[in-house]
Amino acid sequence: MMLRLGPGVAFFLIKFLQWTMNIEEVNGERIRGLWERGENAIGVFWHGRLLMTPLVYGGRGLRILISRHRDGELTSRTVRYFGLGTIRGSSTRGGIAGIKGLVRSLQKGYDVAIAPDGPRGPRCKVQPGVIHVAKLSGRPIFPLTFSATPRKVLHTWDRFIIPLPFSRGVFVWGEPIWVDHAEDEKGMAHKALLLEKRLQEVTERADHYFEKGR
Repeated sequence: MMLRLGPGVAFFLIKFLQWTMNIEEVNGERIRGLWERGENAIGVFWHGRLLMTPLVYGGRGLRILISRHRDGELTSRTVRYFGLGTIRGSSTRGGIAGIKGLVRSLQKGYDVAIAPDGPRGPRCKVQPGVIHVAKLSGRPIFPLTFSATPRKVLHTWDRFIIPLPFSRGVFVWGEPIWVDHAEDEKGMAHKALLLEKRLQEVTERADHYFEKGR
């Protein structure tokens, strides 16, 4: 019953929030300039910031990595309501298949999106899969986050956030990260830490974006 009704309910919840909210975007020119040149990229966000992410891609050909866990099926069916594709896999189940699917999608010209701390954490820690995808595809990684004021923070492992109706929301893009095809394991580990740092920075900025005197 949840799989039959849940995706439609989630879709209308997100659209309702979109209609009632005032949503801004910060540093969007970083990735939109790339899109205007006909290029694609890897969007990366923390698992807890997933809910509103389909809105920022605005009809682009996007493929999102979704876990093979049972709750991943609910998410997969929900994002299809937005016209987005999915790739099933994760760092813990179907990891190799997920990486291959992401690289193939990038080679076909699609953008891809990944929550590198999913599907079960640890929270806000980058798993290595996204760095491998960037290395194999040659496409840049763009850190992305979403926040809102006021918002509800759930008591889940990922501290999942839900914006309240009529709140103010913001998407924040970070500086892109490139991974050279010849990068060794040490270099890839460094890039993972750099991505983690930039995701933390944009998330901190988003969470405090609407504070007075920001």
